[in-house]
Amino acid sequence: MGSATFSWVPAYEAIATSLLGYEERQSELCDIVYDVIGERYKAMDPLTFFSMFNGKRRNAAKRAEAVSKISKAMGIDVEVPSDFEGVPMTNAQRWRFWDGKPGTIENNWGLFKAAVAFADSLGEDKGDELERLFDIVHAQGNIGDATLTMALFWARPRSYLPLDSYTRSYLHKELGVLVPSPLKGKGYLQMLYEVRSVTDASFPSISYDSWEPSSEDVSALGDEDVDTTHYWLYSPGTDASMWDEFYGEGCMGLGWGELGDLLAYGSKAEIRSRLQVINESNSHYFNAVQITWQFAHDIKPGDVVFAKRGLREVIGRGVVEGDYEYEPDVYGEYPNRRKVRWTNRGSWTLDSQFAVKALTEVTDYTDFVATINACFEGEDTEDEVVAEPASALTPYSKADFLAQVFMDEGQYDTLVGVLRTKKNVILQGAPGVGKTFVAKRLAYSMMGVKDPERVMMVQFHQSYSYEDFIEGYRPSKDGFELVRGAFYTFCKRAAEDDENDYFFIIDEINRGNLSRIFGELFMLIENDKRGPKNKLQLLYSRELFHVPSNVYLVGMMNTADRSLAMLDYALRRRFAFFDLRPAFGSDGFVAYRDGLASAKLNDLLACVVRLNEDIAKDETLGEGFCIGHSYFCNMRPGDVTDARLSAIVEYELVPMLREYWFDEPGKVREWSERLRRAVK
Repeated sequence: MGSATFSWVPAYEAIATSLLGYEERQSELCDIVYDVIGERYKAMDPLTFFSMFNGKRRNAAKRAEAVSKISKAMGIDVEVPSDFEGVPMTNAQRWRFWDGKPGTIENNWGLFKAAVAFADSLGEDKGDELERLFDIVHAQGNIGDATLTMALFWARPRSYLPLDSYTRSYLHKELGVLVPSPLKGKGYLQMLYEVRSVTDASFPSISYDSWEPSSEDVSALGDEDVDTTHYWLYSPGTDASMWDEFYGEGCMGLGWGELGDLLAYGSKAEIRSRLQVINESNSHYFNAVQITWQFAHDIKPGDVVFAKRGLREVIGRGVVEGDYEYEPDVYGEYPNRRKVRWTNRGSWTLDSQFAVKALTEVTDYTDFVATINACFEGEDTEDEVVAEPASALTPYSKADFLAQVFMDEGQYDTLVGVLRTKKNVILQGAPGVGKTFVAKRLAYSMMGVKDPERVMMVQFHQSYSYEDFIEGYRPSKDGFELVRGAFYTFCKRAAEDDENDYFFIIDEINRGNLSRIFGELFMLIENDKRGPKNKLQLLYSRELFHVPSNVYLVGMMNTADRSLAMLDYALRRRFAFFDLRPAFGSDGFVAYRDGLASAKLNDLLACVVRLNEDIAKDETLGEGFCIGHSYFCNMRPGDVTDARLSAIVEYELVPMLREYWFDEPGKVREWSERLRRAVK
């Protein structure tokens, strides 16, 4: 919710500098690791040390806690970060940089020291050693391009770039810089020089921008044309100085008049470039770019605006009624306007601190939105306000589903029939078969409309618990309070609307500790144990609870994830399992492929089909590891370029093959070359 200050950068750099003195004191590092994650090791290298608190299951609060503990243990005087924007994270299952072979940890120390020395000396006479050790460590075990470069970025984020898939894509599409493949130390450093030659943006800001959601993104979850209310926190002028005027005129206004009409800019990069010219500065202008773009493009009629003063005071609420307007001759200092029907006015002070930005979207912070909305409960709205009817929901039928999803009618009817009967289904399949793409569309097709209020999605992970799912006690300012979990709240909402179906979607269902998460719901989710006649007492509140019969559970499971254990049998028998397979031969995909009219794409797809045959025959893999069709979806004829196809091969398919056949490098080379030849 806060702005991107990159406050993590000095903290990470200070930790990296301090680590240089621990090569001969690894036992002390192991003690710190134990204090942070509760795991005991006999040796530790700096790359693994950084990876330890930058795994995908460590949220911002946990990372801030880790930095605090590390800084205290190392005696570092540095401010604990308030944000972690732009920090890429490793797979939480594979965060160690050693493979058990002799010399591995020593090599990691050597690379780390060379990387810090190269960065701190501005590259003077240190590059050769860095290139040599980069290649040595890269060849160790199964350390990929992304993982290795992430570690260098964590240590010196102003000097190195992480080459995760988001950053690679950004470098190619936004800056025209291609990452060399295969990646070597020399090529990596040359690429960094090339990036610096085409942009003045800092490496942390590039990393942040690479995963910053684009307003043009098409949702993979089926919500691209769903009318969803968005919530915005807005400051009407500096320290709300324009509040009385905007309230009286029924509008919200924004400055930056020097930019002119904001709709004249085709991208955020164009706004940034214009601000740099106007101000004769190379600043990144992140906040200004974000605010002006969102004001002109992202806010929509029907969105709710909370007016604020300072960092804690809410002074009003309104509903956006008009599109963006630019009237410099009329509005003077605040020429960018939108009509707003202000519904409430007053003063309410919150405990939580706001972002300092003039405009911040807070839609995803549901607890925060609920807290603000609670301020207006029982408040009188303005007399002239007339409640508007809810927006009409977009119809979504079986035909719409079949037009978007590469599944034949018989498969669809079977899937719907199984879900109607069993109430619970798991969509399982290999990477890229469209499990996530199918899930919400399946729900909408069964409901007949795209109603996001009746669909909820969560993702399980090893830290997800009963307290997150059902209920549990959480710290509060007065001690502890009972907080309801996602599934509990969803079921209560469904029970109040028993004439409509509700769908609860669980991504990565096999990654969680299912016995711990479901608790007594093991029995209540069964199709014949639904309804108020089958109540059980909940663990904390002692409330008698039931799962409504109009709630359907849709889980998703990646069959190619080696690191996961089998599902708990008690849960497995309560779900039906539906296999999603690559659909290269389906009528829908063939029609889509033919519409793209690309000979190289056809050659690549034919190669992937042959590759899948080889994977399916491999006794260590099998059909569950076949490559899915979604890697090639969402393209238009103009998108099918040599660069796009090469990127799919180099950054998505080849890394997957290295994972599949990590102990058969010859096979990886063979199929990698076949895929590359297909797009030449």
